[in-house]
Amino acid sequence: MRRTPRRQFLQQAALAGGAAITVPLQSLLSAAGGGVSFADGYGGLQPIKDESTGLPLLQLPEGFRYVSFGWAGDPMDGGLRTPGLHDGMAAFEGPDGTVSLIRNHEISVGRPFDPSLAYDEGAGGGTTTIAFDPKAGRAISTRSSLSGTLRNCAGGTTPWNSWLTCEETTLGPGADQPTLTKSHGYIFEVPLEGKPSLEPLTEMGRFVHEAVAVDPETSIVYETEDQRRSGLYRFIPRTPRRLSNGGRLQMLAVAGKPRLDLRTSQRMGTRYSVNWVDIAEPTKASADPIARDSSGVFTQGFDRGGAIFGRLEGAWYSSGRIFVTSTDGGNARMGQVWELDIKEQELRLVFESPGVDVLGMPDNLVVSPRGGLVLCEDGTPNPCMHGLTRDGKIVRFARNNAVLNGERSGLTGDFRSREFAGATFSPDGRWLFVNMQSPGITFAITGPWERGIL
Repeated sequence: MRRTPRRQFLQQAALAGGAAITVPLQSLLSAAGGGVSFADGYGGLQPIKDESTGLPLLQLPEGFRYVSFGWAGDPMDGGLRTPGLHDGMAAFEGPDGTVSLIRNHEISVGRPFDPSLAYDEGAGGGTTTIAFDPKAGRAISTRSSLSGTLRNCAGGTTPWNSWLTCEETTLGPGADQPTLTKSHGYIFEVPLEGKPSLEPLTEMGRFVHEAVAVDPETSIVYETEDQRRSGLYRFIPRTPRRLSNGGRLQMLAVAGKPRLDLRTSQRMGTRYSVNWVDIAEPTKASADPIARDSSGVFTQGFDRGGAIFGRLEGAWYSSGRIFVTSTDGGNARMGQVWELDIKEQELRLVFESPGVDVLGMPDNLVVSPRGGLVLCEDGTPNPCMHGLTRDGKIVRFARNNAVLNGERSGLTGDFRSREFAGATFSPDGRWLFVNMQSPGITFAITGPWERGIL
């Protein structure tokens, strides 16, 4: 029999029904020509109908089910409409057995969707907060919780039950953005209940923010940066659990290897001892104000020996470790997953994608209560969510299947190329919530998690 090349085989398998794959670490380290090993996961993917609309919006393994809610344009409490461009998100324990979700909206310049909660009257981004009833399997209320910010991409939860939402831009008032009234590029804290202060946490840095993860033992916040040359930062607060009191911003450096470029020529399993260098001016948004290069914070850290990552995006804390995704890191520029051991101050490359047929540019991530990582893919024609074990085995879990013909809110189009974002588990681990950024939908997925690595 003629042997089918590995890439062609995987593509054919995906088109034939999205077969789940598990790729052992050792197989990806093999020389060119070595095959990818397959193992049992959750099983092949198949179109599953949404319990809210009856539309087959997702492909999932057999036994899983889901419900959609929080569509862009849906009415919120008080009559405002749900904004679009759903992105990062977090789940919290709500009252009376409900789950509270805080969801980002990655909208840029424009009118605030809720002027009463606006930081800047010329900015269109912000967050919304949703109450979800897991017993009924539906959302029961939605409200705005922050407005007037820019490009709220990702963020992270705090151990004191708040959401840190991050602006993925350093735009500010000027001739190029005449509608803006304030500077951007900051982190804002959104409480689970009540109104936010509308004051940016400036000492946490002004740069192209992506995600954060908080160490519950120390309140130290680890921050990622979404640029081709990006740093991994940590913010040490003066007062635990009081980020508004300020603190010290630092950038990760590899011990004994200043300015090490971690984007290529790395081997999975490699470990590096790390240290941290201070950022003297955390609000210096540009190394060259004329060029507006948005790299002032990075340049400060790099000049002192900081390490280079490629497009750091997702971040999550779990069991004394911070996991981060480098969206275009690796020799194939299809993504890396790094683990920082906080106690040992050691960095480890958990996974590197050998090509788009295995994993195409991981973005947001979350760690399952059972220990596996969920990766939201952002670099393929038909994005998926994948599961990843801490020893580098990967499994395809879900695929975007959204094609609309006006059935909901008059939306029409083929949205199968749009990314997943904001994956987060309910506190009891039974529901996985995730957004489809466009047309703007939130999903709640549940099923036999025990069958696989998530």
